[in-house]
Amino acid sequence: MRMRCQLTGREPGFGNRVSHSQRKTRRRWNPNVQRKRYWVPSLNRFVTLTLSAKGIKTVDKLGVEAAVARLRQQGVKL
Repeated sequence: MRMRCQLTGREPGFGNRVSHSQRKTRRRWNPNVQRKRYWVPSLNRFVTLTLSAKGIKTVDKLGVEAAVARLRQQGVKL
């Protein structure tokens, strides 16, 4: 599964892991991405979205219809 939220666009962040001796090696911070299944009444079917935790909260706030409309406006195929 791709570590990218479909709604917010949140992706992994990159940086350095710094040890006690100040050695720096590359690391990444993965977003909390989950697959969530929603019933969309206008489409009369379930839609599975890959969302971050913030994306799930956004869908709860806006409603699934508005979130799906926003995704379609971005050109995401559902």
